[in-house]
Amino acid sequence: MSDIEDVFGNESAAAEEKPEEKPQAEDAESKSSVVTEQKEEIIPGETEKMITETIDEDGDVVEETTEVTRKTVKRTMKITETSSTTKTTTLTTPAKLYGKDLSEYDDVDVESLLAQLSPEEITILAKEVDPDDNFLPPNQRCSYECTKESTGPLNRKQLIEHINKQAIETPDQPEFEPFVQGTVRGKKWVPPPRDSRELEVEEQIAIDLGDEYEHALNDATQEEIIDLAAILGFHSMMNQDQYHASLLNKGQPVGTGWDGITKSTQQKLFPVDPPNSTDVEESIKRVKDDDNKLIDLNLNNIKNISDEKLEQLFNALPQNEHLEVLSLTNVGLTDKTALLLAEAIEKSKTLRVLNVETNFISPPVIVRLVQALLKCHTIEEFRASNQRSTVLGNKIEMEITDLVEKNPSLLRLGLHLEFNDARHRVAAHLQRNIDRIGRQRRMGHLTRNYTIGVWQ
Repeated sequence: MSDIEDVFGNESAAAEEKPEEKPQAEDAESKSSVVTEQKEEIIPGETEKMITETIDEDGDVVEETTEVTRKTVKRTMKITETSSTTKTTTLTTPAKLYGKDLSEYDDVDVESLLAQLSPEEITILAKEVDPDDNFLPPNQRCSYECTKESTGPLNRKQLIEHINKQAIETPDQPEFEPFVQGTVRGKKWVPPPRDSRELEVEEQIAIDLGDEYEHALNDATQEEIIDLAAILGFHSMMNQDQYHASLLNKGQPVGTGWDGITKSTQQKLFPVDPPNSTDVEESIKRVKDDDNKLIDLNLNNIKNISDEKLEQLFNALPQNEHLEVLSLTNVGLTDKTALLLAEAIEKSKTLRVLNVETNFISPPVIVRLVQALLKCHTIEEFRASNQRSTVLGNKIEMEITDLVEKNPSLLRLGLHLEFNDARHRVAAHLQRNIDRIGRQRRMGHLTRNYTIGVWQ
């Protein structure tokens, strides 16, 4: 009888396939395993009998019984992991949305997807998305929608009266404790004591002016000290009235000394400018009819000019041959109407001054207006400051500078340029235009006088 031992253990586990390793991030830690302790434990199993038949030398059949005992060897190993910092290459995977790469959504027809949505779903989608469209008014870009019906037009005077009435009728909240003058409630703040070293330093600071200057300052009057402070430029020691009185040698005003109460200077009241009474419809009609008396058209500060009227005005500008000055300050000019104005400028023949300050024109459209000046060689002055965007940016300013340097007729430009390079280049080019046109006019004047002298 022979014993056969079948060993089941780590040999089968070593034959398993290793899992696919994931890409590690850069500067990750790589780990290595080291076997430091190993134990073996033999577990007896079942015994099986195997009967085999053999033939001996005499030719007889002999049965041979063999017992097989299966034993399990359990090995216990203690594994110590050691880590070391290694630098590996990061394998980045493309960004995915709903299991697909973002590049697969480039060919998706958005219009067909929106056509499949119901009105309710479109309303929900519109509340979650902010359309980045400059031509939409803010009330349409806002996700809030008021479901209440309008009660009528806004009456500002009636609204203020209602607010004042509500404030008067609303009772005041009663005080828990009545006010008593001179009573301190709560904890009173006490300044911390100053350091003795700071006091000693302040006491040691002294300026020796000499006996002559000290005697002069001690005997000086209050007005003389104020005059001396004004001469030395000590503006914080006096108010404006005292300062100007000292410079003009008018004598100090009464009651404004060191111990006097200084009152604020009364502001000068100027009359309010009357509103612009220009008739917009009549002006548009005169521009269409090419009225020879209409040379200067001023529509400043007229708030109720609609886009339709502005379109009619800009469509009539190319046919007009007498209008020279057009002012459209603070009229609510937007990008849509400003683009129509740019097209009208390119076809204008007599326009010399154009003013579109204080409107809602974006920086790219301002570049379009400056570009239109290249085809209109009659405009000498263009003003477009104080728009919706206070800062144009480096790219826009460089584009405007390049366009201005190509313009031979522009003499004055009303734009706030932030960068020094753009300001200097624009100012230098405008000065060259002014000098060249001035020389041309002087040469024309001398030639005309010479011709008249010859004729005489």
